[in-house]
Amino acid sequence: MDAQGSVRIEMLRRKLLLALLAVAVACAWLRPLDDLAGAQAQAGFKRAVASFATARALNAVISVVQGTEFSVQPLGVGVTLTPGQMLDPLNDLVERFSDLMLAASVAFGVQLLLIEVGMHWGMSLALTLVAFAWAWPYLKRKRPPALLTRVLVALLLVRFIVPAAGMASDVVYRGFMQAQYAAGQQGIEQASQAIGALAPAPADSAADKKWWQIDKHIQQLGDTIDKTVEHAIRLIVVFLLQTLILPLLVFWILLRSGRMLTAAGN
Repeated sequence: MDAQGSVRIEMLRRKLLLALLAVAVACAWLRPLDDLAGAQAQAGFKRAVASFATARALNAVISVVQGTEFSVQPLGVGVTLTPGQMLDPLNDLVERFSDLMLAASVAFGVQLLLIEVGMHWGMSLALTLVAFAWAWPYLKRKRPPALLTRVLVALLLVRFIVPAAGMASDVVYRGFMQAQYAAGQQGIEQASQAIGALAPAPADSAADKKWWQIDKHIQQLGDTIDKTVEHAIRLIVVFLLQTLILPLLVFWILLRSGRMLTAAGN
């Protein structure tokens, strides 16, 4: 490539970088991303709270059913069975699941707070002033001070990382995880009803309960436990992706972009 071509490429790169910086400053004031990200974070917060409430309700039902006892007399010998004890491992899982849903609710709440902080006019003003101070020597083909470049990158990250992470998380959720969440949430609610229905009435603990009825009861309980574990794990995966993995991925991408900006400025 000749010298003239290199100059043209360098000029195009500078114009593109300045255009992107101008768009960032405009977005800081006009807040098109913040309003969308705030609405999506609010929706995620409501989903997490709903899942937390469902988990606590299921935990309460399990605690009641765990005391289930059936008295049978096969061959004239009295035997007392406690199939509700099968729910001990599930109860432990549900308690941890509810803790994770509480943590997810807190994560969405923190996200909403950070969006509000980023939307403050002082943050937008600081970004605007630093952007103009950085762009002025850059327009004159001079190297902006390294400290100023780092401050600009830091302000861009602080201002846009939370809305960008929220937008990316919501896009992935709507495209790939919405059906998973709906199925998991519905499954947990149905499991709570199914397990509650397996609790015997006072008369059912008497000796008139036949052994084959007990066997059917235990089989239904085992099937419900298996399905509940599957639904709980599905919801855990959805919220971990939304509140941890995807935000970290967006942060890494923006951090790499910031480093590229720093290299361009130098």
